[in-house]
Amino acid sequence: MKSVACKSIVRLVAAGLMIALPATAHTPQQAPHQLYGEGDLKLESGEAINDFSISYVTHGTLNAQKSNAILMVTAISGNHHRLDFMIGPGKALDPGKYFIVCTGAIANGLTTSPSNSKTQPRMSFPKFTIRDMVESQYRLMKEKFGIDHVVAVVGPSMGGMQTLQWGVSHPGYMDALVAIVPLAKTPPWSVAVMEASRKAIMDDPAWKDGNYDAPPEKGIRLWRDIVTLLAARTPDMYTVQFKNGLDVLPWMEQQETAALKAFDANDWIYQSWAYDRHDVGTTPGFGGDTAKALASIKAKTLILTGTKDLLNPDFEPKEMGKNIPDVRMMTISPGTVTGHASAGEFNPADVEFLNRETGAFLDEVTGGKRME
Repeated sequence: MKSVACKSIVRLVAAGLMIALPATAHTPQQAPHQLYGEGDLKLESGEAINDFSISYVTHGTLNAQKSNAILMVTAISGNHHRLDFMIGPGKALDPGKYFIVCTGAIANGLTTSPSNSKTQPRMSFPKFTIRDMVESQYRLMKEKFGIDHVVAVVGPSMGGMQTLQWGVSHPGYMDALVAIVPLAKTPPWSVAVMEASRKAIMDDPAWKDGNYDAPPEKGIRLWRDIVTLLAARTPDMYTVQFKNGLDVLPWMEQQETAALKAFDANDWIYQSWAYDRHDVGTTPGFGGDTAKALASIKAKTLILTGTKDLLNPDFEPKEMGKNIPDVRMMTISPGTVTGHASAGEFNPADVEFLNRETGAFLDEVTGGKRME
């Protein structure tokens, strides 16, 4: 078993970023990036995000019955490219079968965010929740596309958290949920990781209470180390990748430098606050009862977890997922130890597993019928 894990992990080599950074550039061959304006987005806090626009791209064609849609929701700091490795002919999310809407979450730098809001910039931006993200996506699907029902909602990491929240907030809206390395309720460990990452940024004098003129470099470098190079990886991966312990140091510096060009500190802070506070049990009507909220999910649900996930510990979705009436839980690439990174595109074994199992699950949900 250990040799299988090593062979799989070694393919990662220089892959470091398992939580996608925003603002990945489009190529001419890719679907165009679009924005849908929703006006003022009312938040469950009672505040509102002014002049809110949600970022999205689409793949495939919506059929005449509007019955072949799949919604993809993204990870923290990620964008609509986050599951590109699962989108394409013959892949789990096949544009020949489905109309796939890939959205950006609030504060991902493309959707309205502290970094791009004209009226509520930087730290004047209102705090929001995972449920607010879901409601912004619901409005897009209903108002822009007129879609009353989707085949599935699919998402990794914070996207998996949104996916489970979709099942609770709008239980009749989808046939299926595919939640990849998710959380139903953020555990103390994950909150501690997020708080450490925020302190790394906010304790850097260059952050200037959010009013920085240039990226707070020292804080971002430390953020990168805490979240993506430690919590989103595993010790096993480092053992295989580096023959000598000190070899990791120049590699870490390279990974930190890459983050400086594609990361906004305030956007991270706001999304991480939403991450901390997430609990499907606090959805109105459930009185803080996470198990009861999950039991209300009507959709067929696939939960995919990573071995030794140090960011979203797999014990939480495995235990809480038992409350979902029609649930299937699987470990991504059994025998490998890629942790939270198993939800990424860097390990061929994980990519193959995610496409195979998600595709088979969706075929089962749709009965194998043509969706075009």
